[in-house]
Amino acid sequence: MDVVGTPIIEALDGYRAQDPAEAADVRRVRELARTAPDPWLRSNPLHATASALIVHPPSGRLLMRWHPGMGSWSQVGGHGDPGESEPLAVVLREGAEETGLTDLTPWPDASLVHVAVVPVPARGREPAHEHADLRFVLATARPDDARPEHPDAPLRWLTPAEALEDTALANVRDTIRRVERLLAAAGR
Repeated sequence: MDVVGTPIIEALDGYRAQDPAEAADVRRVRELARTAPDPWLRSNPLHATASALIVHPPSGRLLMRWHPGMGSWSQVGGHGDPGESEPLAVVLREGAEETGLTDLTPWPDASLVHVAVVPVPARGREPAHEHADLRFVLATARPDDARPEHPDAPLRWLTPAEALEDTALANVRDTIRRVERLLAAAGR
């Protein structure tokens, strides 16, 4: 296993897939991390990404970001920058960049909440490819500080029910349902 893939393997250790489709995705991500010289390189047809739903636990709301490329409301996150290999560090950086929130912290802990291999259609010069997305939950205590990174990527605080209704992506709805259960377990 290449050293760059080690943090991905460590994030997957102990993670339990919730259905056979996710189990297949976990196997693909584990194989990517084990065999690719750098699983984060965008030139790989399948490459690692990290994302998160941001929650405000006291209100039970989720922060959703409009994703122009996918044409849907989605979670925050994205690609690792050169030299990055730790999934949680990637999503903390991406979350802060995309929302302006500077107090993001893993919630209720730093565990993965979902693993999904997501097809990405060709766009412009970028060929079709897949994201091996490692998903977390991040929390903020200052929801009113959220600011969109770009005018074409607005942010919205929604209840889990509203978020389920507003996203067009089945894999994101699955993540929302998982986070909704975590919020319910925390009394929200």
